[in-house]
Amino acid sequence: MLKSGEHLSAPSFEYFEGENARLVLQGDWVVATLAGLDQAFRKLAEAHGHDALKQLDLTELESLDTAGAYLIDRALRSFQSGDPAFVGAKPEAVALLQQARTLATQEEHAPPVPTEGHGFIDLLERTGRNAKNMWDETLETLSFFGATLIAISSAVWRPTKMRWTALVSVMEDAGLDAVPIIAFLSFFVGMVVAFIGATTLAQFGATIFVVELVGFGVLRELGGVLVAIIIAGRTNSAFTAQIGAMKMRQEIDAMQTLGLDPMHVIVAPRVLAMMIMVPVLTFIGMLTAIAGGMTVGWLILDINPTVFFNRLQENVPIDQFWIGMSKAPVFGLAIALIGCRQGLEVGGSVQSLGHHTTKSVVQALFSIIVIDACFALFYQELGL
Repeated sequence: MLKSGEHLSAPSFEYFEGENARLVLQGDWVVATLAGLDQAFRKLAEAHGHDALKQLDLTELESLDTAGAYLIDRALRSFQSGDPAFVGAKPEAVALLQQARTLATQEEHAPPVPTEGHGFIDLLERTGRNAKNMWDETLETLSFFGATLIAISSAVWRPTKMRWTALVSVMEDAGLDAVPIIAFLSFFVGMVVAFIGATTLAQFGATIFVVELVGFGVLRELGGVLVAIIIAGRTNSAFTAQIGAMKMRQEIDAMQTLGLDPMHVIVAPRVLAMMIMVPVLTFIGMLTAIAGGMTVGWLILDINPTVFFNRLQENVPIDQFWIGMSKAPVFGLAIALIGCRQGLEVGGSVQSLGHHTTKSVVQALFSIIVIDACFALFYQELGL
């Protein structure tokens, strides 16, 4: 019930008192013309709110919108008579007035605030709920792992489907750019391991065995785990944030509209890049950690670098190096899978992005520890 702005007439009203009190509305009751009428209409409702309004005459009402309907309904609700009879009202005007009444009188109930008890039964309930959530999360991750394997297999079978530019870009961002921080932290971790070992072994007069301590510790465990933890904090969160931002901007929906599979475009290049670069970073981390241990041996324990390397070569088998390196691709796969999956789970809010980024890093760190423990049990059964 709207007219062109060039032909709008000023709204007005007349109120007739008596037993059959009547309110007559004239003109265009639309948002563009109601500026000077609000106060006058309020005064009418205050002055005659005790009257019993019998009729609302809309015969001379030319146009009406939701703003006008709200203003009229607010005045009608101030009268004690309830709803008056409509005279000369068009169906559109009646529908707008009814809609305004519905919106004005509907009750909005806030959702109840969940309260958690602190009894034993509540503890069992939370434990069971968290266990179920963990199980569901594990199943969804395995399902995503299967979809990723299908995408990678398809790319290997048909190399033209692989996004080689994206693969090289991720290898640079997640791999080459991480070399300085990996080398820096690994060097100082190697120094710390050697220093703690030297302090303990000095009590037994066996400081020379710090070479074996650094060799076994770095090559078998610390080198790969340290690199994986750094990558989980640096790259895993970046994957989730990048993909989550794409999800929020509806870029992934646009890809699917164009017939592109996000598993091929987004996930496969990142997974392959991490499986390639994490072993390379692990190798660099091992070398720099051993260099840090050698530095402590040289400066504090008077172990010549030549003696250090000769003893390392003689007493630390090469299979310790391959045990540590065998974990690196699995770490890279787990980190990339979790980061990509949590990014694709992001909703449309910033809170969702932050929640899934935090969740991604926590799950990656948890997975690294679990995978490392599984490898330790496996190699122990093999006698390595």
